[in-house]
Amino acid sequence: MNTATYLALGDSYTIGEGVAAGESWPAQLARRLRALGVELADPQIVAATGWTTDELSAAMDAATLAPPYALVSLLIGVNNQYRGRALAEYRDEFAALLARARALAGSPARVFVVSIPDWGVTRFARAQGRDAARVAGEIDAFNAAARTIASGASVPFVDVTSISREAGDGDAMLVADGLHPSAAQYALWAEEIVPVARAVLGHPAQSPPRG
Repeated sequence: MNTATYLALGDSYTIGEGVAAGESWPAQLARRLRALGVELADPQIVAATGWTTDELSAAMDAATLAPPYALVSLLIGVNNQYRGRALAEYRDEFAALLARARALAGSPARVFVVSIPDWGVTRFARAQGRDAARVAGEIDAFNAAARTIASGASVPFVDVTSISREAGDGDAMLVADGLHPSAAQYALWAEEIVPVARAVLGHPAQSPPRG
């Protein structure tokens, strides 16, 4: 049996800033899927801390990619929000990135989108004097745009924003910078993503045995 390939596109949240290479959520997701019998390779990650939508697109132009991928994930936009970029610009660039992701996945397009977490709840945001309510509102607006675009393309959208808000600024949930998620928080993300990724790959959850 051939091992399915997985491409993860994003920014610091996808590469796993501050955690070991094997503890990013895409790496944890791949391990969990293998444990469930899905033959999936470790992810090829095209992501870097600080990237916006246009920077991810440029990096994809320069990357060595090998489509079609059996699975492609996309999580991007926090740096657009952080830098004060326009929501309309994000909509256009995110839509273009999602179209590229679907093309890289071939047919059927086995793609899913992950929501932007809320960094406004972290101690990093507090130290900067950021208005948590304003950050939350802007993150919600960017996520609503991404969800709408994903829905229009029949691409699943996984919400991890609520997990980030529940995790808050707990020491176990963030790395030393007080901003980025820890391996423990990424494990919660991966748990949320697993059933979606399984379904996208054509491995729906098994029904419980009848008594």
